[in-house]
Amino acid sequence: MKIAIIGGGSSYTPEIIEGFITRHKELPIKEIWLVDIESGQEKLNIVGGLAKRMVEKSGIDLKVHLTLDRKLALKNSNFVVTQLRVGQLEARIKDERIPLSYGMLGQETNGVGGFSKALRTIPVILDICRDMESLCPDAYLINFTNPAGIITETVLRHTNIKCIGLCNVPVNMRRALEKIIGSDDFLFHAIGLNHYVWGHGVYHKGENIIQKILPDLLNDNEFNPKNIEDIPYITEQILATNMMPCYYHKYYYMENEMLLHALDDYERNGTRGEVVKKVEDELFTIYKDMNLKDKPKQLELRGGAYYSDAACELINAIYNNKKSHMVVNVQNKNTLPFLPYDAVIETTCLITDTGAHPLSIDDLNDAAKGELHILKSYERLTIEAAIKGDYKTALQALSIHPLTRSGHILKDTLDDLLEAHKKYLLQFK
Repeated sequence: MKIAIIGGGSSYTPEIIEGFITRHKELPIKEIWLVDIESGQEKLNIVGGLAKRMVEKSGIDLKVHLTLDRKLALKNSNFVVTQLRVGQLEARIKDERIPLSYGMLGQETNGVGGFSKALRTIPVILDICRDMESLCPDAYLINFTNPAGIITETVLRHTNIKCIGLCNVPVNMRRALEKIIGSDDFLFHAIGLNHYVWGHGVYHKGENIIQKILPDLLNDNEFNPKNIEDIPYITEQILATNMMPCYYHKYYYMENEMLLHALDDYERNGTRGEVVKKVEDELFTIYKDMNLKDKPKQLELRGGAYYSDAACELINAIYNNKKSHMVVNVQNKNTLPFLPYDAVIETTCLITDTGAHPLSIDDLNDAAKGELHILKSYERLTIEAAIKGDYKTALQALSIHPLTRSGHILKDTLDDLLEAHKKYLLQFK
């Protein structure tokens, strides 16, 4: 069994290595290939060295390879994991800084920032898939490159590759539920889009208890991750939905409060990307320690914890036909009939050796339908703009996103983004 990890120099890599080590009796992986680009070679060597020490300590029969040759890594792989960031953290900082300078939320996966990241990432993911189609056509692509829903939909609609998207947000939502319920013996039924997903049902001891536990969830101060400001929801608004929001809903339901905080934080501390860069620099200093042979605790400060472990469990569930339930990004088909058949949604699925199969769901309320319809329209226009390099479509996509402004200020923002990232956006003439 061979696994290729694209973006192998990521600071998250120790977590995925740990996940494969702990599952080695179920997952007989013989080779893991960590792949990166030339500008990421130093980080690849550092984190790859730690990965090799972790495997050596475990005593399992597994070989870790480091390479800049993507095609060599992909050849005959059974699974491919993508955890890449086109332009690295410097690009993220620009994605956040530019909209903030125009008085809009600068967030790496939502609004202007997520749009910009998608434009850079879509051509790269399609290039990877073209290589997969010739070198490992039967492999599954497990994607947690953000924006995960948009990237997964791009692959499924425009290539022949089997792809499932992953996000750590539903993992953290379930962990919050476990704490409140005092048990992990329940079915968590999520529905929505990536970074816009709700807990629609929590089935425990024969009933859906979501309505009972919503007040407790709203008072849980530990629900927020490291990268989301702890601004409380308006209780009446959430209770009206009768669903558990994810923490990214705060950017939409509490937009003004989140924007004011982001602008203040930007003035005092810089963008979130700049904060993350400092954390990453510290992590890689820790990774260099030749005596370190385990995933360091400090990685949890990075944000995005449990992404990699979820990827390992998804691969495990497919390989071993475990028929387990996981929240993943898959094609809608007939799950939500008001969205296109080939749209990608984030929902609870049954995972088998034939892939991810969404659970059926009762009808959503009109407000939720409207919100999802707008965001899905934005996502599909973004994909079209990125593939065609079409300026008009790009502007139209940004114009309908709930977290952007309108008129010339939005056009100026788009122009600044295209200029800032022009080396990665060759499709735009």
